[in-house]
Amino acid sequence: MSSITLKKQSGADAGSVELDDAVFGLEPNVPVMHQVVVAQLAAARAGTQSTKTRAEVSGGGAKPFKQKGTGRARQGSTRAPQWRGGGVALGPKPRKYDQRTPKKMKKLALRSALSDRAADNKVVVVDAWDFETPKTSEATKALSKLGVEGRALVVLESTDTTAWKSFRNIDSVHVITLGELNTYDVLVSDYVVFTQASLPTSAPVTSGDQQ
Repeated sequence: MSSITLKKQSGADAGSVELDDAVFGLEPNVPVMHQVVVAQLAAARAGTQSTKTRAEVSGGGAKPFKQKGTGRARQGSTRAPQWRGGGVALGPKPRKYDQRTPKKMKKLALRSALSDRAADNKVVVVDAWDFETPKTSEATKALSKLGVEGRALVVLESTDTTAWKSFRNIDSVHVITLGELNTYDVLVSDYVVFTQASLPTSAPVTSGDQQ
């Protein structure tokens, strides 16, 4: 196992912590990460776009003019797609964009993403967050002292509500629990910040990808 420096909220060193090689020590599988991220983004699409066909728009019951003798092309309805106010030909209809992604593939993608961040020294582990009360300014100072810059993914325990409320209003920070940890959020973040309690190991690692 590889080890990194364990940090205190103040930025001071608090010893070292082991990173599970099965989670943080893999050779990143880029094609699998790409496929899982595409599937995750596809599953997030609402798929509620809709247009009306000629059968759904109102009117058009009567033939607009007689079949022959006018010199014009024959028409059966003013609600055909070529008419103003007519239905839409081949327009979008509500649908699902979900893609089936095997669980093993999602786990491999997540571990590949975490390994990529660990290889770039972008994984930070804090012994614990000790905010007395929820305070965004204190959370911002803490990240600055830890050397966390840019977009940060903060992984907390579900019971750590004080830290959750402290971080949630920072625009550059996305806060999730360990059970919600997913490939996309890791890859779009510059830093991933764990506590000792929320640091994943090979046994409980799960993916929060909704597919």
